[in-house]
Amino acid sequence: MSRGMEILQTILPVVIVLAIGVILRRRHLLDRSGINALKSIVVNITLPAVLLSAFASTSYSPKDIIIPICMFAICLAAWALGRTAKRILHLNSRFVPFLTTGFEAGMLGYALFTMLYGSSRTAEFAIIDLGQVLFVFTVYKILLDRDSKEKTDGRKLLKEMLLSPIIIAIIIGVLIGATGLYHVLEPSGVSRIFDACTDFVSAPTSMIILLTIGYDLVFADIPWKDTLRAVAVRLVIMIVLGAAFIGVLKLLWPETDLTAAVIVMFLLPPPFVLPVFADDADQRTYVSSVLSICTLVSILGFVLLAVIG
Repeated sequence: MSRGMEILQTILPVVIVLAIGVILRRRHLLDRSGINALKSIVVNITLPAVLLSAFASTSYSPKDIIIPICMFAICLAAWALGRTAKRILHLNSRFVPFLTTGFEAGMLGYALFTMLYGSSRTAEFAIIDLGQVLFVFTVYKILLDRDSKEKTDGRKLLKEMLLSPIIIAIIIGVLIGATGLYHVLEPSGVSRIFDACTDFVSAPTSMIILLTIGYDLVFADIPWKDTLRAVAVRLVIMIVLGAAFIGVLKLLWPETDLTAAVIVMFLLPPPFVLPVFADDADQRTYVSSVLSICTLVSILGFVLLAVIG
């Protein structure tokens, strides 16, 4: 197969499904409740299956503890840099620091990474994602609540985190993998049955995610000046911190190459849940606009990675 055909094989499915999502919105073939239902299926069923499989089949070492801790620290540093940029550049929205940290791995990252590098390498992305998932479910939400009028009860936040299907899948997957149970059960064929079940459940993840992304890609009424400034700030922070993270990983574990996973992660937009916390219509428009442009940048980055291979 020629290089051009390989690139089309990776890119064309993404473009087609995104276009289908746009058509569904414009022709009113699917309403908002339908899209929310599809997102709920991904978050509560198919994506947890992806994570369960990835973490269960991984062989663990000390680096698999240190890497999530480093990622957690990087997310916190990105928030601090965003807050500094907000003050220096006189960016008005209180959401700027939250737009410069966190990554929408669940609703976009796994789909893009799998299409580029295959499901066999999902564990590489998952171990990077673990640190930022813990950050988003804890510090990110606490900081958001601190800046908002309504404060979330700490016990409620902890309960929400522990009962999240994504967190439950990660915990069970880590236990299966770290105890060696997955590999112990391989000779009996039980591990293959486990893989068959998780692969079957997780199969539609990428398609559903990209369909909902296409549905939500709306560029009307974007305040372009303020939006592009925020996007530029995020890109600069991501480039600096991403390069630093890759450097640290290569220094500590030169034999382990997680460069592709880091690049895909740092190309991703901020968490899609952010507009829910916006106080008024203008702020929601601003946050949604930044998310839309950041998502477009992520897709363009995906295309570039597919081309350069």
